[in-house]
Amino acid sequence: MVYEDLFYPKGVAVIGSATPGKLASVILGRLEEGGCPHLYAVNPKGKAVGSAPGYRSVQEIDGPVSLAVVVSPAATVKDVLEDCGKAGVKAAAIITSGFSEAGNQKGEQEILEVARRYGIRFVGPNCAGVINTHANLLATLETRPPKGSMAVISQSGAVGGALMAMAGEQGVGVSKFLSFGNGLDLNMMEFLEWMRDDDETKVVALYLESIGDGRAFMEALSRLTKKKPVVVVKSGRSQAGQRAALSHTGAMAGADAVFDAALKQCGAVRVDTLEELFDVCKGFSLLPPVEGRRLLIVTNSGGPGVMAMDRSEKEGLSLPEPAPALKDALYTFLPAFAGVKNPIDLTVEGTGEQYQKSLCTALPQYDAGLALYIGTPYLKAVPIAEGIAAAAKETKKPLAAVLMVGADLADARQALEAQGIPLFESGERAVETFARMAAYEAWKRDGEPLAAPAAPAGVPQPEGPLLEPEAMDLLGRNGIPVPPHRFVHSAEEAAAGARALGFPVVMKVVSPQILHKSDVGGVVLHIDSEEKAKEAFWHLEKIAEGRDFQGAVLYPMLKGGREVILGLTRDPMFGPVVAFGLGGVYTEALKDVVFRVAPVSVPQAMEMIQSIQSYRILQGIRGEAPADLDALANAIAAFSQLPFLEPGIQEADLNPVFVFEDKILTADARILYAKKEG
Repeated sequence: MVYEDLFYPKGVAVIGSATPGKLASVILGRLEEGGCPHLYAVNPKGKAVGSAPGYRSVQEIDGPVSLAVVVSPAATVKDVLEDCGKAGVKAAAIITSGFSEAGNQKGEQEILEVARRYGIRFVGPNCAGVINTHANLLATLETRPPKGSMAVISQSGAVGGALMAMAGEQGVGVSKFLSFGNGLDLNMMEFLEWMRDDDETKVVALYLESIGDGRAFMEALSRLTKKKPVVVVKSGRSQAGQRAALSHTGAMAGADAVFDAALKQCGAVRVDTLEELFDVCKGFSLLPPVEGRRLLIVTNSGGPGVMAMDRSEKEGLSLPEPAPALKDALYTFLPAFAGVKNPIDLTVEGTGEQYQKSLCTALPQYDAGLALYIGTPYLKAVPIAEGIAAAAKETKKPLAAVLMVGADLADARQALEAQGIPLFESGERAVETFARMAAYEAWKRDGEPLAAPAAPAGVPQPEGPLLEPEAMDLLGRNGIPVPPHRFVHSAEEAAAGARALGFPVVMKVVSPQILHKSDVGGVVLHIDSEEKAKEAFWHLEKIAEGRDFQGAVLYPMLKGGREVILGLTRDPMFGPVVAFGLGGVYTEALKDVVFRVAPVSVPQAMEMIQSIQSYRILQGIRGEAPADLDALANAIAAFSQLPFLEPGIQEADLNPVFVFEDKILTADARILYAKKEG
């Protein structure tokens, strides 16, 4: 199995120049330093490197070889893989650069053809190698990290190396490291699958610049996050960043808002910086699960406690005050001047014993705890650290610490790290980590996989834009509420249709050549008689002169309700995407829109509604009744199914959709089908 060959090789051959300072020589030194057995140096002169015997080809090696690390020039890699294949090697890490990232697609295809012929699976090319700290494997030029439970999968070797350096600095260990570079063969999907069943890994740190098949990525990621957390940094948020990603990896980064939505739907934790990524991975590596949002803060200083409290509120954590009985229990060992709300403020006189007792007494009533200690240069912090560590051991609750200032601060930090208590630079950073850990556990309980319906077989698909009456009929057939309407082709039909619907009505021009009706005066409001209905039809007929005028569509005038917009588009990586936000004038003014990869369930649609910044407008403000959010969620879910039931749909906009107290109605629809090839 390639996983075993790559991470637990029986022997490693490093192919490249044995000259001191060259990559092959350096990597052999790293492997020897790490304690990896059965090393072999392969180079044109058959020169040994350190304790690794030298050979001119892999086929000459008389010992076991299951992993080849290739650092020879790009032009030689094809022949190197041929040699490996004939020797029976089944796994390779190709660190050599100079392939598609440099415009050499032909060279990539040549090595891929050889690898496939011999059944070789490989990482790279243009990668930074492989690490397994649990097997003493250090086949990389990057920093050697301490052994631990955080796997690092990185599209950039430098970023992965930075993370491992930070791990060493902060005392959090790494289990596996993979830099997949150009990802020509083994790619992120395989790595995500492997990490699911890797007992040495508790959390996966993922750095991405681009991905290929977005839906396959989501499926693999969702399977992994149901077992263990994944923390993601993705570059290319800005247009400049996207250009940089293109030049660096040969692949264009997708729309960031869609990517963000995809990660959220898969239960992955997205962060903006490497520092945040490390904070969150530290929490997942060292702490038990945070299974709720009730946080306890114990501090010896009011200001930092309040700052952590403020960040907790922003991050959606709650800090409920202890119940009266719990307060009484705290005051049996705390002085009267201590504060026993939440935060519990021990004041500057707080001792290690008071930290321990306060946490042991109160923390069982909460989901997680944060101990803040801001000392003075003349007071010792080690007793505080010992009290915090003892409380974590006794309560077995997620407990993090912040230690600032103290005569023996380094010793105190070391004492906590030795007990597996995560230390953060500030209370705010600890709170952010708790919030993300709690969100992950909530998704793990309630998250739903993508479940796209199958398209009905043999149903013909139209081309180009649908006429509005056709769009309304399509929506109505698929569970998206639309108002009663009439498609009329003459002034007499307009008068009769208006009378049947009931005055007042609105009339819109229908023409495949007029998509934005209001821009050309193609919408007539407040029609309150048959004569005005005829006049309106003649008016629309006139403005459509010279265009393909199909008639007009009539609706009852809708009063009240709040306007929202629903949209569908196709992302190059993730396919159909559904958008939701406030409609009408708010759409452009506020840009308060959320995206999800389609389809979404009714609960997921409700989460979309609740996540917009202007959600309170839909809830009702200043005495307004709340909008019918259940009907809206059902409509969003039904709308998100459309591109699967009608695979020809390229994009769609429903704007506005009126949300009333007891129903919703779509007031305008634009649906565009793709043109058929040929």
